Amino acid sequence: MPAALIPIHAIKGRGAATHLAHRFSRDERNDFDDGWGTLEEGVAEAAELQPLATEIRFEDVKSVLSENDSPDIPFDRSLNPYRGCEHGCIYCFARPTHSYLNLSPGLDFETKLIAKRNIVEVLRTELGRKSYRPSHVAIGTATDCYQPIERELRLTRSVIELLQETRHPFALVTKSSAVERDLDLIAPMAADRLAAVYVTVTTLDGELARKLEPRAAAPHRRLRTIRALADAGVPVGVSVAPQIPFVTEDMEQVLEAAWEAGARSAFYTVVRLPWEVAPLFKEWLALHYPQRADRIMARIHEMRGGKDYDADFATRMKGSGLWADLIRQRFEKATKRIGFNRERIALDVGAFRPPGAAGQGSLF
Repeated sequence: MPAALIPIHAIKGRGAATHLAHRFSRDERNDFDDGWGTLEEGVAEAAELQPLATEIRFEDVKSVLSENDSPDIPFDRSLNPYRGCEHGCIYCFARPTHSYLNLSPGLDFETKLIAKRNIVEVLRTELGRKSYRPSHVAIGTATDCYQPIERELRLTRSVIELLQETRHPFALVTKSSAVERDLDLIAPMAADRLAAVYVTVTTLDGELARKLEPRAAAPHRRLRTIRALADAGVPVGVSVAPQIPFVTEDMEQVLEAAWEAGARSAFYTVVRLPWEVAPLFKEWLALHYPQRADRIMARIHEMRGGKDYDADFATRMKGSGLWADLIRQRFEKATKRIGFNRERIALDVGAFRPPGAAGQGSLF
């Protein structure tokens, strides 16, 4: 089906509007009018499409922990139980990773999900190596570890169970209220300085959130999750990311609401449009905000040296230029006024104990 003909009802609840061809594709197909009414026929056929269903695929991985030495990232290792994300956030910088699977970073990224079914077994092996040295693990940094399929697959919970067993520190970031299910594991670890949670609240505008992050929890529900975490004694922070000029305009209100809910740390990034994310985001703007699309992209270009994206470590997270400075000043003034980031969340790496073999009990 040509991408341009996918009707709105068939992508309801999805962020992307097309099966955008990935950058490794050899062929790219577009519609054209051949004079025989084929475009009209295509539209009629597309109107009969049912909403796109989610497909889950399983894979056995050889490694779980990813290490990085990027100077702009505050952790050196991370893990992600899933590839692709049903939340469908149009701005997601991880979308291009689906290209390596020969899948579209567009609708495939949010409808064809890959679950790492042997993640716990592999992680147990990695943590048990004599050469392993503990450092806090960031969970869900690429795709949300509590996206809807986690309810049934429980891969994230099984990872946390292993980290609890080994007393290994971790932090996770999510847009989902499903994290509350695992408070029985997270809260005791937090009491021992072994866990922290960050909840992303991009905007308080429910209508915007439904377009921007169609299958993530509603903004008011995320605030309730922050309150539940804080009440359970879990150090909880708020991510007001990404900041998108003329789209997410309520940063200060989000920070105030998150503080009232119990968050005590905060961070932000500006929108990142690497590889296929740029054309997908422009499609989204044309569909939802056609009258201001050019103005939004002009401000993004202003923050990226005239380009859609600049991967330079010094600027990729916060951008550069006048508009980026304005966002930075707003964030810094708001967090200082409200009281955020006065105490650093320091997790304990000294309590780690290597795991035994799978199924092996402990005397202690």
